[in-house]
Amino acid sequence: MIELAKGGRPAAARDTLVVLDGLSQLRNLDLERADRQYLTEQLQADPALAVCDISGRLVMAHLASKEDRSKQLEKARRAGDAMAARLNGAKRKEAQLLSLQDDADLTLALAEGCALGCYAFRKYKSDEKGAPTLEKLTIVAKEASTARVEELEDLCDAVWTARDLVNEPVSFLNAKQLAAEIRTLSRNAGFKLEVLGKDRIEAMGMGGLIAVNKGSIDEPTFSILEWKPKQAVNKRPVLLVGKGVVYDTGGLSLKPTPNSMDQMKCDMAGAAAVACAMAVAARQQLPVHVVGLIPATDNRPGGNAYVPGDVVRMHNGLTVEVLNTDAEGRMILADALSYGEQFKPELVMTLATLTGAAMRAIGSYGSAIMGTASEPAFARLANAGDTVYERVAQLPFWDEYGEEIISDVADIKNLGSDLAGAQTAGKFLARFTTHPFIHIDIAGPAFLTKRDGYRTKGGSGVGVRLLYEFLKLRAKA
Repeated sequence: MIELAKGGRPAAARDTLVVLDGLSQLRNLDLERADRQYLTEQLQADPALAVCDISGRLVMAHLASKEDRSKQLEKARRAGDAMAARLNGAKRKEAQLLSLQDDADLTLALAEGCALGCYAFRKYKSDEKGAPTLEKLTIVAKEASTARVEELEDLCDAVWTARDLVNEPVSFLNAKQLAAEIRTLSRNAGFKLEVLGKDRIEAMGMGGLIAVNKGSIDEPTFSILEWKPKQAVNKRPVLLVGKGVVYDTGGLSLKPTPNSMDQMKCDMAGAAAVACAMAVAARQQLPVHVVGLIPATDNRPGGNAYVPGDVVRMHNGLTVEVLNTDAEGRMILADALSYGEQFKPELVMTLATLTGAAMRAIGSYGSAIMGTASEPAFARLANAGDTVYERVAQLPFWDEYGEEIISDVADIKNLGSDLAGAQTAGKFLARFTTHPFIHIDIAGPAFLTKRDGYRTKGGSGVGVRLLYEFLKLRAKA
């Protein structure tokens, strides 16, 4: 959708998105004086967006804010989304983005908001009513390089793919189909992939994944993704583990409905983010060794479903007393974390729609993070979150939270008390890795019930941009 203009000259008759950081730059627009004055007056009243319709040609301008860098870029993204909405409303197929300033990050942020705002999940629609029409955005900007524009195109494409995966119903996207979609990503992007079926999962003693799957007629999968470039900056890999519960009924601890089970096709958003972030890293030949692990199953109350009171022996030999079958995400992630020990990672990161507690604490405005990693690792993640505006809030990870999951009949139990549910879930996961660990709970922002700018309703694709930016910072470290 996004490309860099050849020759670097704007087309005179095309709908135009303009980004500037000073009102005087409007003089460089090839417009009648009255039209420039009209845009100036609008931007003086509201710098976010000015619109001028010139005999059917839309010219829209955004004046960069003079505030915190993170907010400045986010306002540019939101302006791009608002401009895209105007273009789609007018049923335009093409437009150009003209930069009148020298900040490439600002220019590309506006393009990013425009591209991400044009997303719509239309697979099951029988007509085109309300569908976005914008197909091509040409960037005219001397400060934007071809490499950076192509990177942005890859990143937006990955977010779109993650949104598609999250929005797919389980009637299509069961665990095997999720693995098939990841295989398509691996072929297109160039990372390695191995998919283990039920027999291998059982043979390796992944009791948590098998237990959650027992109530389903669909078999589980365990996907092992690896991007290992020859010139990797890290001797030991970064390990990313994504929760792949393709649908969560809660099992026999059935979720009350409505408003709780209705959106549970999104419970594999962590898996989608890990796979799609690794795809961008591979396409961009990022010099960072990354391993991704995705345990996948649905959680149903049928057949021989696991029950509260069961004791499950996990991949690393620990026994877990099951108090609630709806605390299933940590069961499958734990097996993946234990399996990941063989890679001796420099850092382990889990990404999951894990707890309502995190969502209640942070809302949909960011993700809760916690763990045992060093402060520089947390700082790098927070920096990445601010850059792409997928913000993170670090929760305390005190030893006392670990005492909440001590069991009377097994080594640990899969549920703590009614308090600090996000942290007790994090402590459960921490029992299954001996390496520096960060847990990212994306329960709040993973699936939106209403549009939030360029974050469209439904699957948001959260985590793709965050993880990729984190890996970029690691490449530079």
